[in-house]
Amino acid sequence: MAPPSTVIFDCDGVLVDSERLSHTVLQAMLAEYGREHSLQETLDHFMGTSTERFLSVLASLTGRPAPPTFLSTFRDRTFEAFKASLEPVPGVKNVLQALELPYCVASNGPREKMRFTLGHTGLLGHFHDRLFSAEDVALPKPAPDLFLHAAAAMNANPPSCVVVEDSPTGVQAAKAAGMQVLGYAVMGQHAKLLAAGVDHVFQDMAQLPHILRSLPSVRMSA
Repeated sequence: MAPPSTVIFDCDGVLVDSERLSHTVLQAMLAEYGREHSLQETLDHFMGTSTERFLSVLASLTGRPAPPTFLSTFRDRTFEAFKASLEPVPGVKNVLQALELPYCVASNGPREKMRFTLGHTGLLGHFHDRLFSAEDVALPKPAPDLFLHAAAAMNANPPSCVVVEDSPTGVQAAKAAGMQVLGYAVMGQHAKLLAAGVDHVFQDMAQLPHILRSLPSVRMSA
């Protein structure tokens, strides 16, 4: 038996406080496209989705495929919102500075977006080359591919990895990879994280070091 060895962070909503900003942009674009949704409904439909899943859900809601320019317009408007207002998740800088375990980030988002959001919020230097994207693997979350890829790159045994996620999609991916998963629940996803199988839910990032120290040891493979 051994304690957890590696922490794998999701990016949006876990390291950078981007989910509310991006989904507010999406909410406005859906209204322009003829679909009125509350912010919480928008989060429930789209939070944690890959690009392919995003387009599928959008087509299901509207009854027709998205216009060819929808994704590029959403990206441009989201980046403008990020430039104006994006901040790191409260407390996460102190956590990264104090964290004694090796750590990395694994996101369904493109690497370009991660580099921008982490750079804009002053977090990029904490990760160097430890950024992993769904662009790196065949299948995005909720498949386990991305988390298994990140573990291999970090020379970590999957059962010894602890994932920090804020979406049910990410929780499903982590559990499929055989990893422990902590749910950061500040966007109305508490019940959905529990239903997805999260091992522990918390709402204050400053609690993370204590939670990590309290996790049970894991059985290491030979």
